[in-house]
Amino acid sequence: MYRRCRGHPHASRRRALQWRAKQLYRAPQWRAKQLYRAPQWRAKQLFTTLFRSFYLSCLLLGLLLTAIDGVQAARLSQSERSSFVLVLTFRGAVTPVLRQYLDTAIEAAQVEGAEAVILRLDTPGGSVDVTKQIVQDMLASAVPVVVYVAPSAAQAGSAGTFITLAGHVAAMAPGSSIGAASPVGSQGEDIGDTMQAKVINILSADIENLASRRGEKAVEWAVAAVQEAAAATATHALELGVIDFIAEDVPDLLDQMDGFVITVQGEEQTLRTADARFVHRELSLLQEFLNFISNPSVATILLTLGSIGLIAEIYNPGALIPGMTGLISLLLGLYALGQLEANFAGLALIGLALILLVAEAFTPAFGALALGGTVSFIFGSALLFDAPGLAVPWPTIISLGIGMGSFTLFVGGKVLVAQRLQTTTGGEGLIGSLATVRIPFEENGKGTVLIAGELWNAQLRRPPSSEAPALTTAGEQVKVEAREGYTLIVSLQK
Repeated sequence: MYRRCRGHPHASRRRALQWRAKQLYRAPQWRAKQLYRAPQWRAKQLFTTLFRSFYLSCLLLGLLLTAIDGVQAARLSQSERSSFVLVLTFRGAVTPVLRQYLDTAIEAAQVEGAEAVILRLDTPGGSVDVTKQIVQDMLASAVPVVVYVAPSAAQAGSAGTFITLAGHVAAMAPGSSIGAASPVGSQGEDIGDTMQAKVINILSADIENLASRRGEKAVEWAVAAVQEAAAATATHALELGVIDFIAEDVPDLLDQMDGFVITVQGEEQTLRTADARFVHRELSLLQEFLNFISNPSVATILLTLGSIGLIAEIYNPGALIPGMTGLISLLLGLYALGQLEANFAGLALIGLALILLVAEAFTPAFGALALGGTVSFIFGSALLFDAPGLAVPWPTIISLGIGMGSFTLFVGGKVLVAQRLQTTTGGEGLIGSLATVRIPFEENGKGTVLIAGELWNAQLRRPPSSEAPALTTAGEQVKVEAREGYTLIVSLQK
């Protein structure tokens, strides 16, 4: 600090004074900062301490409440823990949507400790493969599954008969029906005698196994339902032992089931449902949508809209919206066909109808292909769902067919009229128009005309009988006959 610098005998002292001055200047600032930071530091420390205390208190309280709940749950009896049932409602064809819906509910019932799962069913039938999977899931369920054909006038047709008989408890509402479980082909078509005998024998054995616990009369009727398409009302089904109860609604069913002994996974179990509350479990939005489009009528409408959208896009390329809408509708319709196992013959006829309606735009025979496409679409829609209970109503088929044919004729007519209209734009649009002479035509017939605000070179076309040159004056009107490059061929006005 006091080291001397060569040539500057007083440099060390000067620097020492400067350093002391800086220290005296910085000391108040440092003290002020310390005084300013001290409250903040203390507040931060206090906040951290309070937060840690609150966090530890919540953690200890949570552990304490969990322990209390565990002790209380351990003290509850089995009847107290199973004091509710899950109620499902499904209406429509038997598709993978129903299987997913039922499987999810069974898993939830096992976790939540439900007494039973009640499936309110109204179905015309559906896929045999999906039905077998549903039956297997129901038989393997640790929670009793009750199949309740409701409301009044509901049906458990075809595949619904198997599902009802597979339930641990089967019930029907007054006025409902069950049966008509005769098999058809995998695509809904009639099957040959040999294949029909094989399928009937297999399904007869399956339904006999399901009905065996309900008595001989129930077995006899169940086999007849497969082999002879037998059906029964709720009263008749109860008399035969096909079902266990006839109930007006879910509360009535719960009262009747109380004390009923069933067999679940090989062990007997007594239902306690007299005081059980029921909790409705609805389809998810996606399941609702998929179930909605799986309706045969809706699937046919989607195919129609898809076809119309593609036809409109072909007639008017670049519109995009009709094409995208049609493609989405067509894909959704094809998904529904896959769920419903549509008849390939009907699907082929609908495809032929689409080809004919599109070809209408490229053929001069106006209306012939559109008529053929309409007829093909109607027959294809009629054969599309040939399974029992899945047929599309004839009014819907005819309305859609006529609507599609009319749309094709309307659009095709507009296109034909547009093709026959004279060109109104570009160089071709000048043909047939009147032009005004600006530079009179010379002996060789060349001049200049004004048309549509533009000056054009023009070549005058003389009449065949005229030997003398046709003379014109500025301002005279001539008619444009043709165009050759940048020269207009004109003729005199008569």
